[in-house]
Formats: sequence, structure tokens, C-alpha cells
Amino acid sequence: MTTTSTAVYDAHADWYENYISGGGDYLQRVHAIAKDLLGTGEGPCLDICCGTGAHTRVPAGLGWTPLGVDLSGGQLRHASGRLPVAQADATALPVADSSLPAAMCVLSSTDMPDYPAMLREVTRVLRPGGRFVHVGVHPCFVGAFADWSQSPRVAIDARYADRSRSFDSWNTGGVRVRVGAWHVPLADLLNATVTAGLRLIRVAEAGPGGVPDLFAFLAIRER
Repeated sequence: MTTTSTAVYDAHADWYENYISGGGDYLQRVHAIAKDLLGTGEGPCLDICCGTGAHTRVPAGLGWTPLGVDLSGGQLRHASGRLPVAQADATALPVADSSLPAAMCVLSSTDMPDYPAMLREVTRVLRPGGRFVHVGVHPCFVGAFADWSQSPRVAIDARYADRSRSFDSWNTGGVRVRVGAWHVPLADLLNATVTAGLRLIRVAEAGPGGVPDLFAFLAIRER
């Protein structure tokens, strides 16, 4: 789930398979918001940074044919039994120009040092009018700068403006202390989407206790 030259999830692939498979309510919320935004359709839907293939049932359940791409061979060992996959960098997708009706990227924006480059690739591979769904941790409330240890009270500090990779997390048993995360502030995320040539159609937030921990949007490639 990373676009660096080293697939950092390889060392944690088996752990992550068990971790994400036991995602419970959180994973159900992720899939619900992705399903609502993607909508029904047919033809291939590319799951960018598909990881272990844990989100395959979202497009499959809506009539799409899921395909996956990820840099981590360790992750793809698990994903290959769930959908057709290719090992590749998300910023250099092995997909022809203007060939896909749909694509999605779920829980992976913070795994990439250059998410805008991935968005430009999405624009390249989508057909005019093609759909792209982003689902990620909420840029304003989840990151090294956010302490959820006293939820529903969430403490935010000045590191919100820090876009560098960090392994800091209030959750010492989670993903980020193992693989780190690149923070993408909300304005950066939305500006990069529009600059890439995608038009925002819908934006959604979701989370327990009144503070959203998920941020998602549907965008289409301009015709």
C-alpha cells in the first residue's frame, strides 16, 4: 500500500491480513461509505493500493468487476485469491489511457508520499466521465497530530501542518506505528483532486461519537 521504492507492507503483510479481516464496525463503515459513493455499474473497477483485497466485495457487490494493483508482493499473496491483481506502483499504473470506467482508493492515501501523483494517474486511466472514489482517514481528525485516547474528546495539535512521514500514533497497536503515514491536509487533498482533472461530485464524512474519522468523495474525470 505504498508508492515508495520499498514496499513497507511486505514485512507486515500477514499481520495486516489478520488485522484488516478483524476490522469489525470500522471496516463495515468504510465499506458502507465506499459503496454509497461508487454506486452500481459494470465493467472493471480498479482498486488502487488494494492491499490484501479486503475491499473487493464493495465493487463486486455493485456489479463491477474488481481488479487490484499494489506494490507489496506480500499483500498481493493474500489479495490474489480474491481478485485479479498486478504488482505495480500507484503512480505508474499498468493501465492504458482512458480505459477504465471506475477506480477507487480505500484507506491508502496516507501510505503514499505523493498522493497527487496517484490522482493524476487516475485521471489518465479513467474514461471521460469515469468515476473515482476516495475513502481515507479524515485529514482533519486522524493523524500523528490527533489524540483519540479520550474519545469522544479528540485533541488536535500543531502538527496538522506537518506533511512529512510519521510513526507517531496514540494507538500503539495499530497500522501507523508499524508502517508510518504521510499526512495529506484537507486543502491539499481537494486541491490535488481538482488540479488532476477530476470534478468533485459528492463529499462524505463518517465517524462515531460525533467526530468523523473517515473522509470520502466521489469524483469523475471531466469529459
